[in-house]
Amino acid sequence: MADLTFIAIIIAKVLVVFIAVITGCAYATWLERKLLGRLQHRMGPTYVGPFGLFQPLADGLKVIFKEDLVPAQAEKIFMMIAPLIAFIPGFLAFAVIPIGPPIELFGETIPLTISDLNIGILFILATTSLGVYGIAIAGWSSGSKYSLLGGIRSSAQMISYEVAYGMSLVPILMIAGTMSLTEMVNQQASILDWYVFKNPLSFLIFWICAVAETNRAPFDMAEAESELVAGYHTEYSSMRFSMFFIGEYANMLTASAVAATIFFGGWQGPFMPGPIWLIAKVVFFMIVFIWTRATFPRVRYDQLMSMGWKVLFPLALLNVLLTGIVLYLI
Repeated sequence: MADLTFIAIIIAKVLVVFIAVITGCAYATWLERKLLGRLQHRMGPTYVGPFGLFQPLADGLKVIFKEDLVPAQAEKIFMMIAPLIAFIPGFLAFAVIPIGPPIELFGETIPLTISDLNIGILFILATTSLGVYGIAIAGWSSGSKYSLLGGIRSSAQMISYEVAYGMSLVPILMIAGTMSLTEMVNQQASILDWYVFKNPLSFLIFWICAVAETNRAPFDMAEAESELVAGYHTEYSSMRFSMFFIGEYANMLTASAVAATIFFGGWQGPFMPGPIWLIAKVVFFMIVFIWTRATFPRVRYDQLMSMGWKVLFPLALLNVLLTGIVLYLI
């Protein structure tokens, strides 16, 4: 009976997190359109429901009934599975992110995370790097030169920024002495203990690389509408087209949740329940994503690659060295 209870709790956790992330992706589109509208002196979604809140539902119904077109020259099987490969990794990372403090249920202490891995950061780095395979396969299988160029760009961009992305977290691991996200959150019980204050350079490198990893402006080279029509998803339509965007917003939510958990204390905070604090911090970082898109122009592709290899990677290595020296001296 205890085993059945354990399985039921795990299934409940997975369903709650999946529904929450799907809902977050849907309303991230509303937030982006509304916020971009305000930043550009427009109204954004207004008519579908109060404040346009039903707009994501209307958009979802619309794409479901759109015709699904597949080009004659495409590799059909690979073109069909590519959106799934891009879609799934964004959800996997939430399996190790602690949502709140443990709770008492059925006489047992239950952690509010699907799996409290002691190598949580490695799991996140591994899963978030898988999404680029879906983009690369989509670019190749579509049979379009624009899609192929977008897929190649995304692959090169991921290789360039993944190194600095991982290296930016090494100083935090050195300070924390653990790879468990739950333990990291526990170590940030007060605001002064937040790792963003202990190593702000790590956070700066991490955030720039996170924006590049999610293919968001000003690093949206894989799409680059002014050059590649729509890049890797030029030939996609209907629900498979939407799955790429759901995957992109899921990756944004993942990057926001990881930043909040590792650098800003996760669910820690006064007066409100832990999950509310985590959601508030994730929403803040989503707003930063959108604000960045509205503020900065797209950089040139050669500038993008130069920044990754000649600026961020050396800075990340220097940060590891300096952190090691400081920890040794104290």
